[in-house]
Amino acid sequence: MSDCLTQYFRCPEDYVSLGLSGSPSESDGYFRFGESICYGRCAGHRPSSSPLRPLHEAIPGAITEDGTVTVPFAPNEIVKNLTQERYSHSNGNGPLKLNSPANRLYYLIRPALPVAARKHLQRIRLKNWEKIPFPHWPVDTTVDTLLGDLLLLAMKAPGIDRIPFIWFWPKGALSAAIMTHDVETTLGRDFSSTLMDIDDEFGIKSSFQVVPEERYTNPSFYLDSITARGFELAVQDLNHDGRLYLTRHEFARRAERINEYGRQWGAEGFRAAILYRRQEWFDELDFSYDMSVPNVAHLDPQRGGCCTVMPFFVGKILELPVTTTQDYTLFHILKSHSLDLWKRQIDLIMERNGLVSFIVHPDYITTQRELHTYRALLGYLADLREKTNLWIATPREVSRWWRKRAEMRLVKSRAGWRIEGPGSEQAQVAYATEENGQIKFALEQTAILR
Repeated sequence: MSDCLTQYFRCPEDYVSLGLSGSPSESDGYFRFGESICYGRCAGHRPSSSPLRPLHEAIPGAITEDGTVTVPFAPNEIVKNLTQERYSHSNGNGPLKLNSPANRLYYLIRPALPVAARKHLQRIRLKNWEKIPFPHWPVDTTVDTLLGDLLLLAMKAPGIDRIPFIWFWPKGALSAAIMTHDVETTLGRDFSSTLMDIDDEFGIKSSFQVVPEERYTNPSFYLDSITARGFELAVQDLNHDGRLYLTRHEFARRAERINEYGRQWGAEGFRAAILYRRQEWFDELDFSYDMSVPNVAHLDPQRGGCCTVMPFFVGKILELPVTTTQDYTLFHILKSHSLDLWKRQIDLIMERNGLVSFIVHPDYITTQRELHTYRALLGYLADLREKTNLWIATPREVSRWWRKRAEMRLVKSRAGWRIEGPGSEQAQVAYATEENGQIKFALEQTAILR
């Protein structure tokens, strides 16, 4: 019942006691738990089939008795349904839509379409995106809010005023950020060196996701140039034809080749082209982490979203969600070259101490206008690094940290709490407390962070 809480916060298990009140409903659906829209089964009530309909409020079903909290749903189930986008399978926006005739035709002719034609078709396809009620645009923190509310209930049940946990990021960083570059064409490949120069100007090392087959050639000097300069090389899809997830058999066949490229390149990370995904198939991938799941996907071909700004495990793979709008979407779908949307998303993510994750394509920032916007973004991130202790890292560094954190544990001693496990020298003890009905985090012997 409470595994999702202890995994998220890395707090002692005996501080968190949750139980299920009643028998869960036969069907999955939407209901509320305070500010959070949940998807799954709910005891004592039949959930709604749509987030647009009136939603049952489940908070009155939460009961505190003898130091234990019982809630009318299984938190592990709800969190999994949200992070793995199972709610989207029920509304026609999930991965099965990828096999539609229109979708297959589009990716058949896509290589011959200029950007002007593509963006026109994409705007038509994404019509009325702003009316989608769930996940919440421009950043959805449903999972983070729900887990915070449940931790508060777990705190109130035995009457304790704070719960210790292992802080989310190394050395007490407020949040983390990663910059990633998906290389889609020969133009993008040839611009990669210039893009690395620009990133280096701001002291930011990024990750380049390279397509192994068909799109363009990948001479060894190109691949070596990325890693030799301290940047990261990751695998992007197999051939970027939009068909990776059409069938399980085809995915498994392609995954074998993708995994082989990962071994050849020494790549720890993977991203599917177009952010297509079926998380239930991730076990075929032999990578440490994936970066294919958006936080909120209103403006992506496959809609949905994982509803969290934190990394999370999908079986053996760690998911580093895409938490901000892609450059192509900003420039060509929203028709904006302002930093306003990115800044708003950064603020919302950092309020939750989450991972700020960007996709900026070397293919789409070769003109002065786009380059000016990108440089302004890098300058803004560098300024946040200095003023707010934002940890700007490569995806590999974030993945390695999060995996180490997942193995650390808090141990009580006479002097207080200490953290044990590999990497613990970079970890810090933090405390969750309540302030005016809201959860607040504080690093040990420091001021309140949130």
